[in-house]
Amino acid sequence: MRLVVIEDDPYWQQAIRAIIEHRPGYRVVATCGNVVQALRTVQETVFDLIIVDLGLPDGSGIDVIRAARRHQPEADILVATVFADEANVVAAIYAGATGYLLKESAPDQWIAAIDELRAGNSPIDPKIARHILGAVQRGRGGLGRQPAGDQAPNADDEATSLNDPGLTAREMEVLQLVARGFTLVEVAKFLNMSPHTSRGHAKAIYRKLEVGSRGEAVFEASALGLI
Repeated sequence: MRLVVIEDDPYWQQAIRAIIEHRPGYRVVATCGNVVQALRTVQETVFDLIIVDLGLPDGSGIDVIRAARRHQPEADILVATVFADEANVVAAIYAGATGYLLKESAPDQWIAAIDELRAGNSPIDPKIARHILGAVQRGRGGLGRQPAGDQAPNADDEATSLNDPGLTAREMEVLQLVARGFTLVEVAKFLNMSPHTSRGHAKAIYRKLEVGSRGEAVFEASALGLI
């Protein structure tokens, strides 16, 4: 598995590389120390996983996450940072991160997080999960959308506005498979359709959920109780 590491601290560059290279089948193909290098790398390098620090000397790792999701939508994105505040957590997830790990985590936690990502899961440090729950409960970032107006809606209206973004049965099938970690090419084979059709369904899902990536779609669908 090909990894790109976006980290400006030489100590953490070496530490992450040491952790990864002890795992058979994992290979670091590029290491970048700033946003400029990282943006160029995500356009020019083929990778399966990118590990991103948020605090870079010339900007935010969130810009790198967005670029990585745009240029290589099937790749996994693991945030590895010291920032555990809600603003950074929610922003990173909505930018397209599929996992969030604190740098202080033990080496075995790093390996477990990477393995989980490749298995189709979204590892989140327990200290981070509380922030995500808080964002969902308060409707931050588009999650848990509440209908406008002062009066409470009736049950049917609430179900439509909160939990029914209008996905078709086929789009729900695609969403459920994506949530389990299948790529769109694998989804196409599983559902006996062309990759072009599966991508079309994915675009429709993103539009209806008002998101821009696989990670955001899964996160939003989970918050709405769809998966």
